Amino acid sequence: MENTLSSRRKYSGLALSAAVLAGLMSFGTAPAGATTPGTADPATGTAAVGNVQHGEQYSQFIVQYKAGAQGATAAARANAWGKAAKDLGITPHEVRGLATGATLVASSRPLDARQSQEFMAGIAASGAVEYVEPDARMRASLTPNDPRYGEQWDFTGTNGMRIPGAWNTSTGSGSVVAVIDTGITAHPDLDSNVLPGYDFIADSAAARDGNGRDANPQDQGDWYASGECGDSSSSNSSWHGTHVAGTVAAVTGNATGVAGVAPDAKVVPVRVLGKCGGMLSDIADAIVWASGGTVTGVPANANPAKVINMSLGGSGNCSSTYQNAINSAVGRGTTVVVAAGNEAANASTSQPANCGNVVTVAASNNSGGLSYYSNYGSAVDLTAPGGDVRQTGGGILSTLNTGTTTPAAAGYAWYQGTSMATPHVAGLVALMKAANPSLTPAQVESTLKQGTRPMPAGCTPGCGAGLSDATATLALLGGTTPPPSGNVLLNPGFESGGASWTSNKTDTFESGTSARTGTGYAALNGWGQATSYTLDQKVTVPTGSGAGSLSFYLRVLSNEGTTTAYDTLKVQVIDGATTTTLATYSNKDKGSSYVQRTLDMSAYKGKAVTVRFLGTEDYSYSTIFQLDDTSVAVS
Repeated sequence: MENTLSSRRKYSGLALSAAVLAGLMSFGTAPAGATTPGTADPATGTAAVGNVQHGEQYSQFIVQYKAGAQGATAAARANAWGKAAKDLGITPHEVRGLATGATLVASSRPLDARQSQEFMAGIAASGAVEYVEPDARMRASLTPNDPRYGEQWDFTGTNGMRIPGAWNTSTGSGSVVAVIDTGITAHPDLDSNVLPGYDFIADSAAARDGNGRDANPQDQGDWYASGECGDSSSSNSSWHGTHVAGTVAAVTGNATGVAGVAPDAKVVPVRVLGKCGGMLSDIADAIVWASGGTVTGVPANANPAKVINMSLGGSGNCSSTYQNAINSAVGRGTTVVVAAGNEAANASTSQPANCGNVVTVAASNNSGGLSYYSNYGSAVDLTAPGGDVRQTGGGILSTLNTGTTTPAAAGYAWYQGTSMATPHVAGLVALMKAANPSLTPAQVESTLKQGTRPMPAGCTPGCGAGLSDATATLALLGGTTPPPSGNVLLNPGFESGGASWTSNKTDTFESGTSARTGTGYAALNGWGQATSYTLDQKVTVPTGSGAGSLSFYLRVLSNEGTTTAYDTLKVQVIDGATTTTLATYSNKDKGSSYVQRTLDMSAYKGKAVTVRFLGTEDYSYSTIFQLDDTSVAVS
């Protein structure tokens, strides 16, 4: 056999036939079948169709007719929307002409996002118009007038979470966040966003309210004297729950104090922490109740939360009680966001940070690095501002109470901790759920991770997917289609190079026209000599009633023949000490285009495993395995 391509570098830029290349060029970089919003498709002459927003209704549309007879009269113009209107059972009418030359058309009834898209597509298909788009409602961009908003670097700073851009899409209206913590104190910058909660502390001495569980979630103070709570020193009350709640949903635009991440969301305070902390039994019941489940002897929660914030934790492996309560909440559609812990240790040693089905949050400082106290490691899903009070203005400013032991006046204070990072993400989830209520917890987690950006100062110990970016996260929810159903692989198309992946070779991650979509892809082997490549990512396979799957696009380019498998690509799952090969591909599968491959991973649902692509090449003739657009999900 003639070895026509002995170099891997040559192989990566394989020259396709003129016919194939010409076919690829006509598609540019857009996905197959897609047209760029706001412009006509030059290949078909089809009119441009504007975007709609999920959850919105539209009753008016702007139509730009083509010049000539098609738009000369009202009757001619009506022909453009006639069939589409009939299919939807509506009676449109012209409202007026616009100064731009377009025509405003009103529907006889409001159309939801899907119907609006169908109506506009029907108008575009008539061939009589240049473009059609919804007459969308514009709102003033939110610029808080809260006097201390300028001190919230975590919202607007260079190394902050870029909150303001997200407010152009959502302010959290309709979302409910349960803050499972020390309870809450009265505060003018919070009160109007607080719904009835509950006190789950069964021990009256720890609760300091003279009784056990009751419907009053007011924080009575968690102070203790020297020698109490296993501590030789004393401690004032922290008013921790009030501080956390303020980060989630402080009233914004009220010319008072600070802003909240989700200023139009509501908070349900759930009290589980009192003197010397709180008991797992109480916390577990609180998780179930907050998410709308039943707790014996406790009235039903009138405002079930779709987001739970738990800025709390302890050492040890995730207990079954914790995991069962969390699974119960997630099964009801509630996303559970938890703190990674403040021991400057691996978060795998802290619960509930190491539990499954949670979003675990590490803390960053205002320099864009991991905060000195924050836990880290593979259990972390992403990082958010948690502050560093050693730096002037470097903490997280939020609502508080000024009392030393028992409640006094309302105030504000700078705190630091993964407890402060967690409500940033819980607030962001509230924004997401308001923008798209149909998001499942798996979709929420996947979108949160995809919406991160690299840690500005790096993070060698492990900061999850990166620094949370609220603006980028909300942008992922544009249009009417939810994100892929829980794809938990990070950087699935290699657009960020090797981010979130590990490989034993530095040349695995490439970019260029050989990518299936975008510009990034992974390339294993191809040197025409004995080599072995590994490409790994650790992932927790989602639970759910559907089938679990690993899918990816594979292109095999080879100088080998097709009768014998000399060079192979094994797709493996590493579950603890057990490695299972799901499929093997080889030079026998060579071809000029990518082929989607889907493998069953149902046996691994709910497990933390490593997905591995293992490429092995023999001593002669090149084979390169190109991978793109990977996914691990449960349908």
